[in-house]
Amino acid sequence: MEVIHKIGRRKTAVARVYVSSGNGNITINKKDLNTYFTTSTLQYKVKQPLTLTNNEENFDVKVNVYGGGITGQAEAVRLAISRALCEVDAENRTTLKPEGLLTRDPRMVERKKFGQKKARKKFQFSKR
Repeated sequence: MEVIHKIGRRKTAVARVYVSSGNGNITINKKDLNTYFTTSTLQYKVKQPLTLTNNEENFDVKVNVYGGGITGQAEAVRLAISRALCEVDAENRTTLKPEGLLTRDPRMVERKKFGQKKARKKFQFSKR
């Protein structure tokens, strides 16, 4: 099997994933999964597409991720892995689609407007 390259995005995080046949190693920015994403919630998010398709021990995943925070990065990695698994086997799509793992989350930070403190918050109003 050749290396499959896919991109996943979430907020301002961008993840480039390279999936190849192997024995289940996940490397993120040249670090192990457990050292890069320390909380179990984020580790679960990254492994979710592999777990649902029963491919935890079949593929090696190498990830380059940048931008955003750790949660956005984990969700970007999840999307990229899901896309790669769909290219490996079209049957995986029927498993991942109902779980919402193939949907790019469009929510972004709203821009700050002039004359206001933040995007929606206004400066304090003084009547007198």
